[in-house]
Amino acid sequence: MRNKFLRFADDLLWMMYPSLCAACSRPLFTGEECICTPCRFHLPRTGFHLHTENPVVKQFWGKTNIKNATAYYYFSKGERVQKLIHHLKYKGRRDVGIFIGKLMGMELQESIYNEIDLVIPVPLHVKRLRQRGYNQSDCFAEGLSAGLRKDFSLTALERVEATSTQTRKHRFERFRNVENIFRVKAESSICNKKILLVDDVITTGSTLISCSEAILKVPGTTVSIAAIACA
Repeated sequence: MRNKFLRFADDLLWMMYPSLCAACSRPLFTGEECICTPCRFHLPRTGFHLHTENPVVKQFWGKTNIKNATAYYYFSKGERVQKLIHHLKYKGRRDVGIFIGKLMGMELQESIYNEIDLVIPVPLHVKRLRQRGYNQSDCFAEGLSAGLRKDFSLTALERVEATSTQTRKHRFERFRNVENIFRVKAESSICNKKILLVDDVITTGSTLISCSEAILKVPGTTVSIAAIACA
């Protein structure tokens, strides 16, 4: 009798305050988390982690010496992946980043990315972090490391200069905006390690290139890149 009452209470609570899919806003059913089952199957995954010469890694050729690069989804304006990123970045939905990270991490286990030693997110400057309250890339890194079963560090890399937003800048302006603004806090923590550098969305790759250059100054390091989506 008690169990029936608890189920009834859960159903009533769901009807009043349903959990919604972060991609399509439809109510989630029991057992679903963050993203509904149809969206999990139909969101545009890239499969780039299975190909060493994919469009994402080609963005970095001749710009920085990375080993591999991938993104989980294709990003298109006005589509469901953009809505996911918006919830993660601006609506306080840290769980979205962690959930997608876990999904991607489990897939990366069966690829060359399983060789990495440490997951590091692109950091926010302390002022921006204070304004937003959290770093969306930290959430993604946490989930990715759990799915991959690898360590992650939120403190290995820091942004030493606050820069203006990249959103409305042209390609060249984006690169100039993030030159030499990152540094490794403790070189011994990443020395001789294979690093997986992660961010939410790859557009020009300028921020990731700047981060990579800072990491690659440390002896014995290699850098691969992973993102939730690529534009």
